[in-house]
Amino acid sequence: MSLARHDSGLEALLAFLRRARGFDLTGYKRASLERRFRRRMDAIGCRTHGDYLDYIEVHPEEYERLFDTLLINVTGFFRDRPAWDHLSQEVLPRLLDAKPADEPFRVWSAGCSTGQEAYTTAMMLAEALGEGAYRERVKIFATDIDEDALGSARLGVYSRKEVEPVPGALRDRYFECAGQKLAFREDLRRTVLVSRNNLVSDAPISRLDLLICRNTLMYFTAETQGRILRHFHFALVPHGVLMLGRSETMIAHRELFEAIDGRKRTFRRRQDGLGLRSPLAALADDDATERRPPSDDRATRDAALELGPHPQLIVARSGELTFVNLPARALFGISHEDVGRPFSELEVARAPADLLPAFEQALHDCRCVELGEHRFLPREGDERRLDVTLSPLVPEGGSPYGVSVVFADVSRYATLRRDVESSPRDLELAYEELQSTIDELETTNEELESANEELQTTNEVLQSSNEELETIDDELRERTSELDRVTDLLESILTALAVGVAVVDREQRVQVWNRRAEDLWGLRRDEAVDHRLLSLDIGLAAEQLAGPLRAVLAGASKREHAVHQVVDRRGRTIACSTTILPLTAPGAADGQPVRGAIVLMGDAPAST
Repeated sequence: MSLARHDSGLEALLAFLRRARGFDLTGYKRASLERRFRRRMDAIGCRTHGDYLDYIEVHPEEYERLFDTLLINVTGFFRDRPAWDHLSQEVLPRLLDAKPADEPFRVWSAGCSTGQEAYTTAMMLAEALGEGAYRERVKIFATDIDEDALGSARLGVYSRKEVEPVPGALRDRYFECAGQKLAFREDLRRTVLVSRNNLVSDAPISRLDLLICRNTLMYFTAETQGRILRHFHFALVPHGVLMLGRSETMIAHRELFEAIDGRKRTFRRRQDGLGLRSPLAALADDDATERRPPSDDRATRDAALELGPHPQLIVARSGELTFVNLPARALFGISHEDVGRPFSELEVARAPADLLPAFEQALHDCRCVELGEHRFLPREGDERRLDVTLSPLVPEGGSPYGVSVVFADVSRYATLRRDVESSPRDLELAYEELQSTIDELETTNEELESANEELQTTNEVLQSSNEELETIDDELRERTSELDRVTDLLESILTALAVGVAVVDREQRVQVWNRRAEDLWGLRRDEAVDHRLLSLDIGLAAEQLAGPLRAVLAGASKREHAVHQVVDRRGRTIACSTTILPLTAPGAADGQPVRGAIVLMGDAPAST
């Protein structure tokens, strides 16, 4: 009794996760699920599955921690290297040789986790085809149910430790630096299409040449494994190849696949291995044996029903669901376990339309019942518009076995019809907008013409101003030349005076320092100009000049003269005559501020 309650608690928890989050774990092995649930239950202190169910209802953040525990993402580049070498050296060359050079090559990496196996496949195909042909021909579909892992796969960025298993030559050719990590080359990464896919409930990707699903099936029950392998069989082209993990086998499903190399876990799709139960056989088990078609014809017919373009159900005359094809299972979320249940108990019996009255009518009248278009919102994806038709399955001269329900997806046609219906009004609006645009353009054109005239006027003004500036420039050149001549003359005069001349501004900074001053004190012009006169290292001490210089700059004296004993640049002691005169503007009246001072320095005349 205790064990029964334990199992029912786990099943209730799984049902809750499927209902609340659309996360279907019912196909996983119960022992594995129990271990992983128990890990989270122990971490938060829950004793029973019921307690844990109550906890996650109150604490939504627990979902993320639970899914991280349930979805164990173990993967790597070239994981189990001998298997990849076999794929590269034996399997891929045969697959590529069997396809015309202009046909696409499609790969599905199912349960891709963070993408290392998908990018490993990409490198191998790029090596086999060349990068140009690879970009044109190859599409790699990488899918998983873990959104966090898919986010990493889309980026294609890995740590240097994660990329260590990649051979050095391939690592240099196919990866680029991304900070401290390495990123798979962007131009080749575009061929890897990453998306979410639940192997248990979602439709498989089709027309595949190679399907890689390694170390994923081992987490599922045997029944779920069989269902997934039938989907894989449908997904592959004739003679397409399936690659499984080292821990997985194909013993129970040899009607679907034959081994290429059992040790390397590579298998080829069988042509006659559909393994589908005839849906009509379930309706006509009481028919005479001679009325059944030969087995080859039956397999062909069953494949057509299973893989048909439209979702299709078959309901027996007694009201049980006896067949549901692959598109219908994917669209309506119907599982194989629902086959055999009363149709009235299933959600599809009431959505997208109430099918039960139409089912009775089709059986009673033995004619097709068309219910027209109905909106349907699947659990995942966009809203669909389905055209529903119920057709009785009537043998020649007998009563109906049951009813076939076909859901034709007319979403695209409904959209086109709405577009056609709205086109006249859209054209009227477009014409009105066009006319308004023309009016605006005409107004803008007039404004541009006016602006052009203004620009022409402005251009003429600018040309006139330019001519004036050229005239001013010529005058400035003439004045500069004249100033240069005056400067040269002044320099000649100062040189001819045979006395040292220093001109300072009001801050006592040297503005002029002639050659005689250089010769007298041994200080070059560039060493003196813009320096304070009293700070220069010359024979005249600062205290000898400071007082007279301040008196002249302050306007208190018109002339300061003195003779000092100094040491010239040759080290001789000489009598130096200094005269300090005020520097004023030409024509300045008395009392006007002094602009600076002129300091004349030379040998004092000998005393008589």
